[in-house]
Amino acid sequence: MIKLGVISDTHIPDRSRRLNERVIPVFREAGVSAILHAGDVSTSRVLRQLEEVAPVYATRGNRDWVLLRHLPPSIQLKFNGVTIGITHGHGQLRDYLTDRVKYMMGGYRLELFEPRLLATFPEARVIIFGHTHRILNQWSNGHLLFNPGSCQIPDLTAASPSVGLLTIHQSGVIEGEIIFLE
Repeated sequence: MIKLGVISDTHIPDRSRRLNERVIPVFREAGVSAILHAGDVSTSRVLRQLEEVAPVYATRGNRDWVLLRHLPPSIQLKFNGVTIGITHGHGQLRDYLTDRVKYMMGGYRLELFEPRLLATFPEARVIIFGHTHRILNQWSNGHLLFNPGSCQIPDLTAASPSVGLLTIHQSGVIEGEIIFLE
C-alpha cells in the first residue's frame, strides 16, 4: 500500500504568509511516500518545507508563472501500477479567461473543467487538480477526479482549509480522503 499526500493552492506569500501549520504534521502522521502539489505554490519555500516529509511532485499553477515557471504544467506518474495525472486545471490562457467569464456569470461548475482534465489524462485512473479551491473526491467514467481544496484559502463551500490523502493498495484499489485542517 502507498499513501500519497495531495495539496494545492498554497498561495504563499501572495495570499497567505506561511504554510498552514497542520499540513506537515498531517502528512507525517499519515506516513506519505510522496506529496503531489497541484499548483499555485507561489514560492519554492513551500516545496522545500514539504520535501522535509517526502519527495514532492509539483505542477505550475496560474500564480506560478514568474518564480516557478520551471514547474511543468502537468505530470503523469505511476504508483503501484496506477497512473496519476496532476495539473493545476486552469488550462491555457484562453481557457483561463473563458472559465473566469463563465464563473462570474454562472458560478462554479465542474463541467467546465472535467472535459479538459479527462482529455489531458485519458490513461490516468486518478486526476489531481486544484485551481478552484473546491474539494472534489469523485469517480467519473472510471477516473477518480480529486481536488484537495486549498490548505490556505478554502472555497466558500468548504468547512475549513484542507489537504488530501490518496491510498493505493497493491490490488489497485484507490481511496481518496479529504483531511480538514481546522
